[in-house]
Amino acid sequence: MSEEPKLSFDEFIRHWAQERPDNIALEQDGEAISFGELEPRSRKIVAMLAAHGVGRGDRIAWLGKNSRHYFELFYSAARVGAVMVPIGWRLAAPEVAYILGDTGAKLLFLGEGFEELAQKACSQMDTPPEVMSTPDALAAIEAAPADDFTAAGPDDAVLQLYTSGTTGNPKGAVLTNRNLFSLRVPSQEEGQPWSHFDDDEAILVCMPCAHIGGTGLGIMAMGSGIRAIVQEEFTPDGVLDGFEQGITRLFIVPAALQMVIQHPRAKDTDMSAIKYVMYGAAPIPLDLLREAVRTIPDAGFMQCYGMTETTGTIAALPPEDHSLEGNERMKSAGKAVPGAELKVIGEDGEELPRGEVGELICRSPSNMEGYWNLPEATQSSLKDGWMHTGDAAYMDEDGYVFIQDRIKDMIISGGENVYPAQVESAIYGHPAVSEVAVIGVPDDTWGEAVKACVVAKPGEEVDEKSIIEWTRERLAGFKVPKSVDVIDVMPRNASGKILRKDLRAPFWEGRERQVN
Repeated sequence: MSEEPKLSFDEFIRHWAQERPDNIALEQDGEAISFGELEPRSRKIVAMLAAHGVGRGDRIAWLGKNSRHYFELFYSAARVGAVMVPIGWRLAAPEVAYILGDTGAKLLFLGEGFEELAQKACSQMDTPPEVMSTPDALAAIEAAPADDFTAAGPDDAVLQLYTSGTTGNPKGAVLTNRNLFSLRVPSQEEGQPWSHFDDDEAILVCMPCAHIGGTGLGIMAMGSGIRAIVQEEFTPDGVLDGFEQGITRLFIVPAALQMVIQHPRAKDTDMSAIKYVMYGAAPIPLDLLREAVRTIPDAGFMQCYGMTETTGTIAALPPEDHSLEGNERMKSAGKAVPGAELKVIGEDGEELPRGEVGELICRSPSNMEGYWNLPEATQSSLKDGWMHTGDAAYMDEDGYVFIQDRIKDMIISGGENVYPAQVESAIYGHPAVSEVAVIGVPDDTWGEAVKACVVAKPGEEVDEKSIIEWTRERLAGFKVPKSVDVIDVMPRNASGKILRKDLRAPFWEGRERQVN
């Protein structure tokens, strides 16, 4: 009889400590911890959390860049079903305060250099969490006993990632142990080559840990029992260092990949260990792919499509569907990964014939449990077990998905999700602005750039720099408009709704689709 699949952090941490005690689990800046060392250390972290009143179902938060310390806290909290909430370090203090308040986090752990941001955020809260700096947390862990504990099960929540909201505030997608680990099994059973990991492999974690594309790589490493090389943030030099350290896999957005392969060091860097370059958040331009294959000739390139609410990848375009000549399939997001079902539906909720554009929906054991404290939003997004992605797409006869537009108006800039409603809300209070609509326009580096279209109040003049600075004080830098257009009147439909598509249209003229 075959062994039951492992579906929790506790099972994996115990398993790898026994099977690969000397193999590296986490490494950063030359310091490493093995699977054998991680198991007792994580028990000390569990005891430290318990001493601060944190147990199953409680939230803890991380404000900082990627860190080995973050992953140790996350893995350990997950063993007992305490939920980690990584907060984007680029966010402004009011945004951080909102997430902390929404989660009711008992403890806020800080990466180095985030004391001032944390203090600003907490000063805006009625009941702020207890704040622990990295040195204080490390000291508390050292002093804690490596006690036994009651382990969380597959259906306990362990991770809460915030995804920008169409109504102004972000929503917390709650993910369970099962969500994080369930798709490994069908992928391995189908014998997908990229789902096989040799025990000497290493994966690079350089995308932000507040995203599934960052934390998800740490989860992949844990599930596969391989080394995760953690870097504070993406830099082209850092990725090239990773190649020299022997990474076998990485996930990267196309804009970042372009910076890596065009870096002066790229031509002299040994990249022979790499097996797979996973990219996502945007299709890869053909010229960039050609340049990347010339630079990293031994790698298989894989496009990964997914979202926070599906715990990452639900469709993939495998290496064999990539060609240097280019082909129709390379314009797609790939097809459903083993264990996930995809279909395209019309407004009536019925599946559409192949080739017709509708909303892409997904049924998968990796679909989130729901949005934290938002039953109505959960119900409208997760209907009968199907996650409604908000992406307009069609599917070809072979099941390949072609994304055409975003039903929910989302802008993706450099792999970061930006919702117009949140940016509009920030700009709306500007003293010179009567009306505002925010759109995404093509950008050769970032895929899309944020543009604000504003109507001035009577008698007022709108200064572009003033709008940009006003927004920068209130929102993360990647959400701030790169340009501002002053217009006389907003285009509206019969019911008075602003027609963003009419504002977008001139900028996207001559392009095959409304996403870049």
